[in-house]
Amino acid sequence: MEIKIVRESITKIELNQMAKEQFGDMVKAVVDVEQQIVAIGGELHSDEEALLLDQGSIQKNLWGINLYPERPAAEWIEFDSMINVRPSAGNRSRNVERAEIRETITAIVNRLVKE
Repeated sequence: MEIKIVRESITKIELNQMAKEQFGDMVKAVVDVEQQIVAIGGELHSDEEALLLDQGSIQKNLWGINLYPERPAAEWIEFDSMINVRPSAGNRSRNVERAEIRETITAIVNRLVKE
């Protein structure tokens, strides 16, 4: 599947279709918290990360998430990815540990994904 960089918007229907074509109920995504864009649809978060880096993103601004478009709003973003492991930046697990980064990611995703 081709990775899509979302700068303006994408619908939950489109996300759901992408999920069904790949993992069933989930689609992987990488959020650039500085540029406020999202790469969606890679087999691995690292594929999306590489594409964003090639297009000028900076590593420290990229965070991997999983989106479950059919889940309720409070449960549809999962902050889990190997690219999030950054001990030198204080993130020692696959989860996005800092609440303010999770809040920024949530705001970006909710702005870009339309019902």
